[in-house]
Amino acid sequence: MGQCVLSQSTVSELTETLQEEYEAWRVRDLSHEPVASLFIDTVYEPLRRWGQKTGVLWGGAIGEDGRKVFLSLSTTNSESYASCLEVVRGLAKRGMQVPVTITTDGATGLTKAIDAMWPQSVRMRWWFHKMRNLRQKVPAHLWPQVKALLVDLRAAPTPEKAEQRREAIVAQDQQELPEACRCLLDDAQASLNHLLVPQRHQIGGAHIVLVARAFVEERRRTKVIPHLWGEQSLVNLVFGVLIRVSDRWGKKCFRDLEQHQIRKLRAQLKLDEPEVRTPPISEHVSRRSAASAA
Repeated sequence: MGQCVLSQSTVSELTETLQEEYEAWRVRDLSHEPVASLFIDTVYEPLRRWGQKTGVLWGGAIGEDGRKVFLSLSTTNSESYASCLEVVRGLAKRGMQVPVTITTDGATGLTKAIDAMWPQSVRMRWWFHKMRNLRQKVPAHLWPQVKALLVDLRAAPTPEKAEQRREAIVAQDQQELPEACRCLLDDAQASLNHLLVPQRHQIGGAHIVLVARAFVEERRRTKVIPHLWGEQSLVNLVFGVLIRVSDRWGKKCFRDLEQHQIRKLRAQLKLDEPEVRTPPISEHVSRRSAASAA
């Protein structure tokens, strides 16, 4: 309409308030959150000041009762072991209980940090990332057929059945699609670990994609300012969008039986025993890796 809706001073005041809310939110106590499944991922956004992209590493969780919660947000220049360990260590210092499952992509630094910090937890691989990577390695005319096999593999009734289906895919396509087969076998165990948890929790885990979808809303704002000027403005924008979305996540969607199943799995993994430790930055080999090597 050609009228000024908000003055420059009002925008500045709102920005300062948002930054104060973020600073209080990022150090809040997490001991009251009964975390069952933790999800960690990184998206990259451009910064005008340095002429390059910076990573926004976020953490979300699903509780034992099925409620989703937005836990952490920080920027990172790389998904190195040290930077990722700092993030997961921060969650532990704020009182978050050891998660039963942790879902990540295949970033080496992040997976090492997870294995070092929470070796008893079940680490799972984002199938969204896995499918995207596989699609880039399969010719377009073959993708519908390969995709159907991958969906069947992902939905296998047991880990043993899934391994059989994966072996069949590799045996069939090893000669024609060697790169795709190598990608399928990468981080193989974590790619099937979702079959270790109750089925309802497998379905519930897919709902954390709501966080990823929230980044679409954030990018609706950044695309009109293709390069954000500084890191703080990026954090304020992402936090403002995600915290608004997460305010609508209060619904409990797991029944008593499903909550009992996840508590039983927690007990089997011995997650509440006091030996869970905070590793030093220099520790690059987790106890799980050491046990596998032995």
